[in-house]
Amino acid sequence: MPQTENLYLFLLILPLISFLYSSVGHGGASGYLALMALFSFAPEQMKPTALLLNIFVAGISFYYYYKEGYFNKKLFFSFSITSIPLAFIGGTIEVEASLYKKILAFLLIFAILKMLNVFGKDSESVKKVKLWKGLILGGGIGFFSGLIGIGGGIILTPVILVLHWGKMKEAAAVSALFIWVNSASGLIGQLSSGKLLEKSAFLLVGIALTGGVLGGYFGSKKINNQNLRYILSFVLIIASVKLYFT
Repeated sequence: MPQTENLYLFLLILPLISFLYSSVGHGGASGYLALMALFSFAPEQMKPTALLLNIFVAGISFYYYYKEGYFNKKLFFSFSITSIPLAFIGGTIEVEASLYKKILAFLLIFAILKMLNVFGKDSESVKKVKLWKGLILGGGIGFFSGLIGIGGGIILTPVILVLHWGKMKEAAAVSALFIWVNSASGLIGQLSSGKLLEKSAFLLVGIALTGGVLGGYFGSKKINNQNLRYILSFVLIIASVKLYFT
């Protein structure tokens, strides 16, 4: 946890991140990792804490998108069959600290682009994903999800939209559950390899859920939070630069 003088600022930003990520069907792990990096969390705390928060926030987000009828079961299983076991394997692997920071800095670019709505346009036609493509893509994303401590939605959502495999809300619903299963699998992998969750991580869950519930509810409806997304994108850019050069 950060020092006392910075703790309140950290706790103020945390629900804002969970709100914005949940509103687009994400759990927010990349945002939590960026925030923890900015506030100098210990690296061994970051991955399990981010995945724990992801499980709760992505679960809430999925509930709201599912309730609105946006979930595509076939699309989800195309990716998740291979992602779940490979997320577990990724979670058991320890990455050298400097390499970990550079990989995370690169992955934050996807989160920034998503928040800026670069991938935010619905396609008029939707194509059916070929199973072999889904299995390969899902497996690759799942492995990196467990390795880095994210759920993989920041990669999966843009891919679904760019390749016209689903519309925006549908991609959000599929990504939310994809994030949930990968986060759970990755966290189990980390705990099985000896990683421990700090008690403070469970306190952060309650705070993140406040933003997650509101984000999931409003995101599944018609709402534009573009100004807030610009702010979050700015924070993510700072975190990405810090991670890459430290």
